[in-house]
Amino acid sequence: MSYIAPIKDMLFAIEHLAQLEQIAQIPGFEDAGLDTAQAVLEECAKFNQNVVAPLNWESDKNPSSWQDGAVTTSPGFKEAYRQFTEAGWQGLQHPTDFGGQGLPKVIGAACAEMAHSASMSFALCPMLTDGAIEALLTAGSDDLKAIYLEKLVSGEWTGTMNLTEPQAGSDLAAVRSRAQPQDDGSYKVFGTKIFITYGDHDLAENIVHLVLARVQGAPEGVKGISLFVVPKFLVNADGSLGARNDVECVSIEHKLGIKASPTAVLQFGDHGGATGYLVGEENRGLEYMFIMMNSARYAVGVQGIAVSERAYQKAVQYAKDRVQSRPVDGSIKASAAIIQHPDVRRMLMTMRATTEGCRALAIVAAAAYDAAHHHVDPAVRQQNTAIYEFLVPLVKGYSTESSIEVTSLGVQVHGGMGYIEETGAAQYFRDARILTIYEGTSAIQANDLVGRKTVRDGGQTAQNIATQIAQTEVDLQDSGTPAALAVAYNLQLARQAFTDAVEFIVAQAKSQPNAVYAGSVPYMMLAGNLVAGWQLARSLLVAQEQLAHGQDQAFMSAKIATAQFYAEHILVKTGSLRDSIVRGAGSVTALELDAF
Repeated sequence: MSYIAPIKDMLFAIEHLAQLEQIAQIPGFEDAGLDTAQAVLEECAKFNQNVVAPLNWESDKNPSSWQDGAVTTSPGFKEAYRQFTEAGWQGLQHPTDFGGQGLPKVIGAACAEMAHSASMSFALCPMLTDGAIEALLTAGSDDLKAIYLEKLVSGEWTGTMNLTEPQAGSDLAAVRSRAQPQDDGSYKVFGTKIFITYGDHDLAENIVHLVLARVQGAPEGVKGISLFVVPKFLVNADGSLGARNDVECVSIEHKLGIKASPTAVLQFGDHGGATGYLVGEENRGLEYMFIMMNSARYAVGVQGIAVSERAYQKAVQYAKDRVQSRPVDGSIKASAAIIQHPDVRRMLMTMRATTEGCRALAIVAAAAYDAAHHHVDPAVRQQNTAIYEFLVPLVKGYSTESSIEVTSLGVQVHGGMGYIEETGAAQYFRDARILTIYEGTSAIQANDLVGRKTVRDGGQTAQNIATQIAQTEVDLQDSGTPAALAVAYNLQLARQAFTDAVEFIVAQAKSQPNAVYAGSVPYMMLAGNLVAGWQLARSLLVAQEQLAHGQDQAFMSAKIATAQFYAEHILVKTGSLRDSIVRGAGSVTALELDAF
């Protein structure tokens, strides 16, 4: 089998780090205990291992294609998507009011990881639909919800996010697509959108495009952008599909990776105007679209974890099978499997520890989301909202930047064979490369972390997290085992590096913005590294306790070893990042522009 879902590690993080039993006490989540989580994850694993994962390599060789305005997806995708919707996977974490299963995000995130490990190209379609559902749930009128949500939650229809235009990438103030009000309350939408994931395909009978455009007379800049639902097929009063709307797929992109996911150029309104329906109020479109973007940003972080896991599994298997060279310690007198060699072990441990740390970070963030949205206590909701919003750029930024390193190490473990497409290791490296770019580059995530998440509250949320980390250090020291003490030592140094960076950013943001933002990505990487390392430190404490009670010795021993490796080989990078942030800003902008 090409992929084995890491159910045990996921459940460990869900139970012990995200503390599922607390989430299951929130009204509406009473049935979402550990038994439910395990049953859902096991079924999800079967589907993704048996149905989706076998499509991944073949679809890379036979990607989606465009002809005469229509997209045909890779062989096998249509049948897999039919099974996906029939099993109810699209509605897993969406409200029961619209046919979903109403499970918490902390379970949904683990299932999403499995889907993206199995095939990122396939899983991108339901990922975008999730974002469309969240946007309509938050800002859609009752009429829009009634028409679209049940079909989206079931997966019968899919959703897209239409922001980018040829002249407007990250700078959405430059959006030129326009919308003209009509007498019946609808709008006619005109414009070109690029880089639209699953902008056209043959998996579902309708595609619901969420489109940013300007109503005539709207203010310039981001304050004048509105959000519209523009379906591929218009919907009749009885819910059946009507005429084809004036939206065309004029081409799809030829990409480095995720080749089976059709990335479309969509043209709206070439034949009189595409019929669209306003979401919420005029000129608040960017605010609504951010709901979808934040959903997608978290999901892209999960993609980074997913592709890292797949690359790690492949590298481990190859390292166990590939025989090359004698061990340096002379323990074997003949050539041995390369997993015997220290540097291969170092690479595999880096892949493993990074992936497990990022998974723990993402699952803990998902738990904060669940409490922020559903807890009965407003104070608890407010506290968890701040934590979740701080963690999203870490999940997105750190997990995806790390996935490039992890998938690159996967190629390295394979040696020359990794550079050859037939082994499959290169596909994960190619697929991972988009993750630090789409849904906001790493710099955009980092700028958000600096400006909105650190400077805006004077570093309060960051310092609150540091306080919690300090308590974990005390718990590690009280434990007193060699592994716990080693982790405590490095965690304390990393926390200090983080607080030094926070203090510098808060103090200098207004007076020296260029100096602060020159270190924004290093700050994001420092914070992500620290929080992932903190979660592995918590894992070590749990694993030691479980071992003391005779629980699953092999698994718990591995958790301890992985946490110590992370602390001694990955967490130690935080000090150098701090130095770059606090002392290195001047050299970033020292070179005259003409000298480049």
